[in-house]
Amino acid sequence: MSISGFNPKPGKERKTNWQELYVLVNHWKSDLEFYKDDIRFLQQLIEKYIIWITKKENMDRVAGIRKKEHDLALSCDKLHNKTKDHLGSIADFIDGKATISEDEFLTMHGKLEKSLSEFVKDFRESRKEVFKVTEYVMDSEELQNILDS
Repeated sequence: MSISGFNPKPGKERKTNWQELYVLVNHWKSDLEFYKDDIRFLQQLIEKYIIWITKKENMDRVAGIRKKEHDLALSCDKLHNKTKDHLGSIADFIDGKATISEDEFLTMHGKLEKSLSEFVKDFRESRKEVFKVTEYVMDSEELQNILDS
């Protein structure tokens, strides 16, 4: 998620390539928009098919997924907004209108990159759990029999 040769540590000698940084962060923004769509799709899918779940154990498992997806959606929105603001800061540096120091910006950049990395990790873990629970619910509810009839 970082640019090769890009050193975000304050106080080090460096030459920041703002155009490359802008492209990178714009890519992050695009990825977050994909994640937002994916989360929204899964939330809608759960809402549509939850009526077929009859066992309390399965309902509890799905409720856990719904809570995690809600939390992921909130995190994604927050990161998306921070990323848009970050792009604005990069544009300010490109235009020579920066209101913060380069070191301060690079520190913020490192924190944003770490937050994004943590979000992606959480997202992937969530998807693994969704697949596992879906498989379990489909088998235990015998939904295929309902769908076939």
